[in-house]
Amino acid sequence: MNCYCGNNKTYKSCCEVFHLNNGKTETAQQLMRSRYSAFVLANGDYLMGTHHSSTRPTSEKKAIVKWAKSVEWIKLEIEETTKGLEKDKEGTVTFNAYFYENSKVDVIHEKSAFIKENNKWYYLGYAKN
Repeated sequence: MNCYCGNNKTYKSCCEVFHLNNGKTETAQQLMRSRYSAFVLANGDYLMGTHHSSTRPTSEKKAIVKWAKSVEWIKLEIEETTKGLEKDKEGTVTFNAYFYENSKVDVIHEKSAFIKENNKWYYLGYAKN
């Protein structure tokens, strides 16, 4: 079975690597994909740990985990990535995350901003266009 994030690798050789190393990804897109897999698995610790401290919704962790468990995740589509490579300090990833909730398919469409600090990528929040 392919990884939850849509890569043609197994979870064990893809996102699980980042889930076990506290999110030490090489690119912003890898972090985005691993965070999607963390939503699928309702891994609140990983979601909080990879969310930048300046925007981290620590008080919402339980609600996020509860919601992530309450929906059925379908797939992740990456539309566009700007910067976010190993040499960069910032980047954006535009994506669609499809899920099934209340008997209908819904989608989260977001352009996410990422920042690299101390050689580690973090999710910052919605990117300002």
